[in-house]
Amino acid sequence: MQTGTGPVQEAASKPLLLGLTAAIVVGIIAPLVLPHVPHQSMIYHVVLHMASVTIAAFLSIVSLLAYRRAGGSRTLFMTLGFLALGAVEVSYLLQAAGIPFLLDIPNLNIEAPHLILLVMLSLFGLGVLKVNK
Repeated sequence: MQTGTGPVQEAASKPLLLGLTAAIVVGIIAPLVLPHVPHQSMIYHVVLHMASVTIAAFLSIVSLLAYRRAGGSRTLFMTLGFLALGAVEVSYLLQAAGIPFLLDIPNLNIEAPHLILLVMLSLFGLGVLKVNK
């Protein structure tokens, strides 16, 4: 006899996973970043980026779990795209808080987050356009 708790338990665990991810991200990032905020009006900007890092981390974890369960190159590309999104958001968060971070590629005059965004979009494009055989 089947109990039928598989899909219900999985659906209930995603909000829990989001809450846990948010608690970990805020718990780690807030003490590191908030003392470096130059003035109070920047707090909203920093909080916006902290929310973006939280969402990127959550989506990375969910897509990584989906890749482990189902496999496939499409899921892998999407997972790598979400991980790149998280890296971009962390770099923007550090930049918004005024924490010195190597963001420029000196000889090319290109900011690293823009390059990572291009990689992220390429990975998402590969994930969407990849044809499974």
